Amino acid sequence: MLFKHQIKTEREGFYNITSYLRQALLETGMESGIAVIYCPHTTAGITINENADPDVVTDLLYALDKTYPDRPQFRHSEGNSAAHLKSSCIGASVTVIVEDGRPLLGIWQGIYFTEFDGPRNRTFYIKLIKG
Repeated sequence: MLFKHQIKTEREGFYNITSYLRQALLETGMESGIAVIYCPHTTAGITINENADPDVVTDLLYALDKTYPDRPQFRHSEGNSAAHLKSSCIGASVTVIVEDGRPLLGIWQGIYFTEFDGPRNRTFYIKLIKG
């Protein structure tokens, strides 16, 4: 089953979307399988990271800015090459094992939609595959 979601973003950010997966699992009653969470954008991504301390997200954004700064040598006409680099680093999707109707995430883990070229109205998908 495929779920399509919209999210409104700011210039840059990490948005915890774990609840969207949990809701999809509740709606379908899926007990076991995998979930693929996918972002169809080239300047955004999906990742799993700590959801307990908001400073982790702040630190990740800071490190990504330091690692992939805007540079005058970039040739892309839209001027968002750094956002493309960050998105490629993070990745477009994650796969999560589902067991007993719950995502098998660590106690401190959350699933994040990442934005690097906002603000925008973005889309992400959740595909549930029974196993």
